[in-house]
Amino acid sequence: MSTELHTIIDLIRYGASRFGEAGLTFGHSYDNALDEATQLTLFALHLPHDLSPVYGQARLTSDEKQRVLALFQRRIDERIPACYITGEAWFAGLSFLSDPRALVPRSPIAELIEVGYQPWVGEREISRVLDLCTGSGCIAIATAVYQPDWQVDGVDLSADALALAQANVERFEVGARVRLVQSDLFAALQGERYDLIVSNPPYVTHAEVDALPREYEYEPEMGLRAGDDGLDIVLRMLRDAPEHLTEDGLMICEVGESERALVELLPEVPFAWIEFRVGAMGVFVIERDDLVRHHVRIRELAEARG
Repeated sequence: MSTELHTIIDLIRYGASRFGEAGLTFGHSYDNALDEATQLTLFALHLPHDLSPVYGQARLTSDEKQRVLALFQRRIDERIPACYITGEAWFAGLSFLSDPRALVPRSPIAELIEVGYQPWVGEREISRVLDLCTGSGCIAIATAVYQPDWQVDGVDLSADALALAQANVERFEVGARVRLVQSDLFAALQGERYDLIVSNPPYVTHAEVDALPREYEYEPEMGLRAGDDGLDIVLRMLRDAPEHLTEDGLMICEVGESERALVELLPEVPFAWIEFRVGAMGVFVIERDDLVRHHVRIRELAEARG
């Protein structure tokens, strides 16, 4: 069979076909079989991710073909996300180290980072930013890379995730502007205030986590599971955020499919839902003043969760 595969394009097409036949699930940085087959092929050949298409007709040696095919087979047999095989995930145009200590970077917030969080921050003077539930550090670090005048804190409860985030801080040489803090949300941030709080927290319901395809089993469950409606953690964040935002501070938070549940719980709160290039993705923007105005109801809901 491998004798019939000659070029890079041949291998990519073949890998995508095998992935489709095997019924793999995509969504970890790449959302389709062709992109994952491309990622694994270029990784096996030690070629850059942005290789010019002109090299697609380049012929492979027998050893090279076997390396590529072995990665394809591992992806099929183990159902491990391609990013965990390569150890690399692209986010906001940047290459992050990625492994099972944290979720694979894939938040639509990357699009906001690339445009400086506009138009949402408007004319605000931003100097301090908090990335709550930072995981691999991708949001905090990408924000610092794109905004060299901002100081960014990345907070996570997981020591393992923070170790990966630290490796990424060193990778991008932003240690002077990115501080990592181990904390259960705001618990270790007493007295700290930020102009902007950004978060991609756990927001997947118990039922959804239990039904996720095998690929998701490699990711830390604590980065996904968040109660019966996916809002256990988000409600705590909304309750406590006013104490950590400056007077005209802003909060941006991803809740994905739990958007409907949040709107049903707090219909009076004026969440602004962002439209991305690919459409709505369950990311809201909220002003500190609005969180303060509705604090009593938010606190009541959060504390009812225990």
